[in-house]
Amino acid sequence: EIEQLNHNPDVHGILLQHPVPSHIDERACFDMIALGKDVDGVTCLGFGRMAMGEQAYGCATPQGIMRLLQHYDIALEGKHAVVVGRSPILGKPMAMMLLEANATVTICHSRTRALESHIRQADVVVGAVGRPEFIRAEWIKDAAVVVDAGYHPGGLGDIELSPLAERASAITPVPGGVGPMTINTLIQQTVESGERALG
Repeated sequence: EIEQLNHNPDVHGILLQHPVPSHIDERACFDMIALGKDVDGVTCLGFGRMAMGEQAYGCATPQGIMRLLQHYDIALEGKHAVVVGRSPILGKPMAMMLLEANATVTICHSRTRALESHIRQADVVVGAVGRPEFIRAEWIKDAAVVVDAGYHPGGLGDIELSPLAERASAITPVPGGVGPMTINTLIQQTVESGERALG
């Protein structure tokens, strides 16, 4: 099916809903998507090109976060960014995009030792660990930029946000922050793919 969509000139973006059933090789399916139609930025080739600063569609959630930061003129150059999460479609590409924007990047995860001490140093904190309120508000320094890419039942994110409302210099709400930007970025990248196909 993916191969047919790759060759269909009327299709400009392919989004594979995942997780797929256990008998299907999800990575193989992702990597079947043609680079020019990989508007969700999920292929190994797309990630590699993005990491090398070459043309590729960025993974939709981190690309949406970068667009959000750019829209609000949040300076990243020279800042220390801590990304908590290492998934191949969120944490890892997020770190690469921040690095490309000249931030100094630390990648942490749920098993990082002394996680609190890493987060305390951050000018920018990105929560992408997939656990509700795993990152505590008291770990985050005053005036930090706080980006929460998580969503859990009850409207909770990966970061304990409510105590940060008066302390953070910028904060993404949950819900209504990163999620809509992911969808917007998927649409934008699909439109760009269509425009490229039409010359």
